[in-house]
Amino acid sequence: MSAPLSATPWQRLPADLATAMRPHLPATVPAVAVAVTEATPAFAVIADDKFTRDVHTAVQVALDRFLDLVGTDEPALPPRIREVFVALGAAEAREDRGPEALLAALRMAARLLLRTASQSLARLRPVDTEELIDLSDAVSAYVAELAAASTDGYALQVREQAGEVDRRRQLAELLLRGDGMPDAVQAAAARIGWPDLNLVVPVLLPPDQARDARFRYGTDGLVVERGRDAVLLLRAGPRATRAALGTALAGRWAVISSATAWPQLPAAVRLAEQAAGLVGTDPGPVFVDDHLVALTLRGEPGALAVLTARRLAPLHDLRPAQRDNLLATLHAWLRHWGSRAEVSAELFVHPQTVSYRLKRLRDRYGTDLDDPAVRFELLVVLASHLGTSRRPGSAVAGREGQPFAAP
Repeated sequence: MSAPLSATPWQRLPADLATAMRPHLPATVPAVAVAVTEATPAFAVIADDKFTRDVHTAVQVALDRFLDLVGTDEPALPPRIREVFVALGAAEAREDRGPEALLAALRMAARLLLRTASQSLARLRPVDTEELIDLSDAVSAYVAELAAASTDGYALQVREQAGEVDRRRQLAELLLRGDGMPDAVQAAAARIGWPDLNLVVPVLLPPDQARDARFRYGTDGLVVERGRDAVLLLRAGPRATRAALGTALAGRWAVISSATAWPQLPAAVRLAEQAAGLVGTDPGPVFVDDHLVALTLRGEPGALAVLTARRLAPLHDLRPAQRDNLLATLHAWLRHWGSRAEVSAELFVHPQTVSYRLKRLRDRYGTDLDDPAVRFELLVVLASHLGTSRRPGSAVAGREGQPFAAP
């Protein structure tokens, strides 16, 4: 009558099995690793050095541990060994492969282990039927433990990825609404590995590019599919620069807003939508920054706000009265094509005051004042800014006041 099944069948294995197999491990490990890979179609097509090393490591760990178990009643996998196979299963999930390939590879490994162990013993001495049965039980039980660890790793990773999808979706929704409490938004960002959420670049894409964008930008981006289009929210960094996006999205339809503080993301996405209406379906990418004036002239307040912030930024650190005097001077200078006399007459200030203010403007704007496109943008901004700020008693209300006013 055969012995009852045991939870640790390797306890019945003969001690000389380890003696017979260990000297051959340096050759056995790579042979098994190659055989397992080639016999598993999903693995055979992977041309990746890391994958090859991982398979070799797993085979080495598995064979070493099996020989350590011979003649003992220890559990198959202590935590440090089990973790190797948990990690293998998790890697399969991350690579979007099902668990079937790994389980097939383990079944092949079981056959190779049984064959190798039997042949190793047979080289030492005759092997009886009972020993072969014990060896088969031990190999089957051991590989079942490896498969269980791998399956657990796969399931854990799938659950983690599902949770990650939920966390990323939650953050994307908060950002697109733009009304989240700062602490809640920062906490949601930290949960997906964005600990210092600051600037975000929104990109409109066709819906059929959503999957590619998820793959291309990985943890640096959030992708929200909206039916008519998809929105990629890319955290500021090297991959979110104009040059990088222009290269990555060359020849594709895409509308890219500028880097935006997260509370202003809804407005930035709206600008991208408005710009999309201007450019149609021509291949891109299209940058919203190149169309701000057109959007402003079409009455889009968000475009005017962005343009105003950008073009008045060189003066942001001045006191309000100083800034208003320089803006009034700049506006008059642009409209009078640089004529100091006409600026002086319009503002009722001395020509030397005009020269002084223009020097200050040159110090802050530099060669931008010679760029026709920038000058036009400044005219658009100043026409709105000064028009809304003119009021009785202000520094820019009508004329500045007394003739030859001080700077």
